[in-house]
Formats: sequence, structure tokens, C-alpha cells
Amino acid sequence: MRENAGGLVEIHAAVFLFGFAGLFGKWIALPALIIVFGRVVFASIYLLSAVLLLRLPLRLERKIDYFYTGFLGVILALHWFSFFRSIQISTVAIGLLTYSTFPIFATFLEPAFFRHRLRFSNVLLALVTFGGVVLVLPSFELGDSITRGALWGVVSGASFALLSILNRKMVKRYPSLKLALYQDAAAALLLIPVFFKIGPQIQVYDIMLLALLGIVFTGVAHALFIKGLVGVRAHSAGVIACLEPVYGILFAYFFLRETPTVRVLAGGAVILGAAFIATIRSHDVRGADENKRE
Repeated sequence: MRENAGGLVEIHAAVFLFGFAGLFGKWIALPALIIVFGRVVFASIYLLSAVLLLRLPLRLERKIDYFYTGFLGVILALHWFSFFRSIQISTVAIGLLTYSTFPIFATFLEPAFFRHRLRFSNVLLALVTFGGVVLVLPSFELGDSITRGALWGVVSGASFALLSILNRKMVKRYPSLKLALYQDAAAALLLIPVFFKIGPQIQVYDIMLLALLGIVFTGVAHALFIKGLVGVRAHSAGVIACLEPVYGILFAYFFLRETPTVRVLAGGAVILGAAFIATIRSHDVRGADENKRE
């Protein structure tokens, strides 16, 4: 597959937009669950408009797929809740760097779902990543907000890895935009009772930020990423996606004046390095397996 420049620009633009998402955890003074609810509601509106504009059929082929996409929506809600919770109680850097452990979780989950052989090198990468997370932590006390934030970030990474792997079966059957619509809509329906239970006091400013987060930094970003994949190898897209925490940390520095410590940067370098290697190895192994089947 020959990659085109337009596709690479779209992937980079999407990852650039994704890098902004973490800042909303600091900008919006609402509980993490409410931020997630607003995000998926506005993202669903945008995605529904895109699906209708492209004249994609709304119905799913099998009844079981409605339950399956609904379950994926629950995992999506957990992923975004833990992501924003991590950032709210710690920093954008901690949230993004610990979330970036997801490729390591994926390397352990893939053998269970796709019967791949678990390699010693993957276990070694996991240990290195764990070392990076330990380096980021100021202490092992749960009373420390940074430590709790890092743990929530790891939960975010693990849930995203599970979501990505389960989505791989569905993406062969349905367009990615359609899958994103169903999963965001399922997450929105799940969180409606939570919204009324919490009863947050939402200002017009909050609604504007939630709309911006849901439409531009979720819906548009996903659409760009998916469109870019048409002309770009999944391997290249995965490597570019590793830039998300780098963008996020830079944005947090310029817009929030958050300056990560040397220890956080060192731990982050270890985590991102291991994630980068895991991403490359994952695509290489997958490609080799596909060649064997051919």
C-alpha cells in the first residue's frame, strides 16, 4: 500500500486534536461522569449527522450486534471517565502518560482473543512500562492525588486496549463512523440516569466547552482519523498516535501552565518508548500472521 500525503496530514491533524481533549478535564468544573456524558451526547449528534450525510444505513445487520455495540459503549464510558478522572485529580501529563500504557495491555489481551503466542519480549516491554509508571509516581500512598491519578490513567489505558481489540471484529462488518455513533449513543443512554442523579449545575460556558469537546475534539477528530486510514497504513497511524501525549503535555504547558517534573518526563519517556515499540511490534506480528494465512 502506497501512502498518500493527504492521508498522513489527516492522521496528524486528528492526533493533534486528540491532544487537546485532556485539557477539558481542567477547563470544565464538572464531575468526570458529566463531562463524559456531554462529550458523548455532542459526539453522537455530530456522528449521526455525518452518517446521514454519507447516506450510510443506520440499521445493523444482526440483532446481537446491537447488544455488542452497547457493551462497547459501556467500555467507552469507563475509558473516558477514568481518563478525565485521572486528569482532574492529578495533571494532564500524568493522565496522558499513564493512559499511554494501552499498547502494553493490548499485547497481553491479543493472545487471549486472537490466539496469538505471547512473546517474552512483550513481557519485558510490560515490565519496562511498569518501571516507567513507578518512576512517574511520587509515592505509593493512595492518599497522594498524583498516585490516584496515575492509577486511574492506567485503568483508562487498559479499558481503551480492550475497546480497541473488541472493535477489531466489528470494523470488518461496519464502517467506523457507524460503530462510533452506536458506541457513543450507548454511552450517552447509559449516563442519562447518572446525569439526573448528580443533578449538576451547568452554566452556558460549560455547555459551550462540552459541545466543542464532543464535536471538534471527538467527532471531527475521529472522522479525520478514519478518513486518513484509507490512504495510510495502520502501522503508520499507530506510530503517529503515539504523539498524542506529547501534544497534550505541550498544550497543558502553554494553556494551563502545567510544568511536568524531570521525574515525570523521565517516566513518560520510558512509557512512550515502550508503547512505541509495542505498537510497531504489534503491527509486525499481525502482518506476519496475515501473511501466513494467505
